Amino acid sequence: MESESTLAAEPPLIEDDWALFLDVDGSLAEHAPTPDEVRIDPVIKQALPALSRKCGGALALVSGRTVAALDALFAPVGIVSIAGLHGLERRSESGWEPAPAMDAPFLALAAEAEAIAHRFPGALVECRGGCLFLHWRAAPQAATALAAFADGLRTRLPRHRLHPGAHGIEIRPIGMDKGEAIAAFMATPPFLGRRPAFIGDDPADEPGFARVNTHGGVSVLVGAARPTAARYRLANPGDVRRWLIDSLQDEVIA
Repeated sequence: MESESTLAAEPPLIEDDWALFLDVDGSLAEHAPTPDEVRIDPVIKQALPALSRKCGGALALVSGRTVAALDALFAPVGIVSIAGLHGLERRSESGWEPAPAMDAPFLALAAEAEAIAHRFPGALVECRGGCLFLHWRAAPQAATALAAFADGLRTRLPRHRLHPGAHGIEIRPIGMDKGEAIAAFMATPPFLGRRPAFIGDDPADEPGFARVNTHGGVSVLVGAARPTAARYRLANPGDVRRWLIDSLQDEVIA
């Protein structure tokens, strides 16, 4: 991993031969107390089609949200290529790859988590596509109880892995992450043969940074400097939005 001191201040502007991969929460948009409260800047909604044209259609959202949730968040703009649930579901020009089904024992574990979260107003549990998301941004007092529950899942869900974040924990099946999602896109048109760039903000984005680095790409951390595989940094989502708009230069935004 790169150290804090080696992070360049800002990435170069986007080139026409890039493939652009964008995390959403904390990167394109500021975090909110709950996922439903996140909003996408209307200017960015207008800019995304122009950015996609600039990159020959090689633009994709890569997020922990579901594809359906991202479609709703970015409406009325239609984003063709999306990796949802960290790549467990993926839509592209080549078609649709759904997330795995959730069985009854997994749903029972989700119910246990929800019972814990219910004791802490503001805490949130999401169960989607074989993933369990425990959020306590709006209820920090829930952190100890939910983290202890998640730690107990190491033996109860041996085919899953815990991914701690600043305000929650994601429990996801082993074998898929944002790096693998980016690799799958890069193997097919319109991404094939392009220079990848990935913008992300938290530990779940590190596999994406590492993957684009292996392709000689541009990896951009959003937020405070920290040890990371990313090679560039933007301070906040506002700076990401400015960088995206600056990269369009004379392109028509519509």
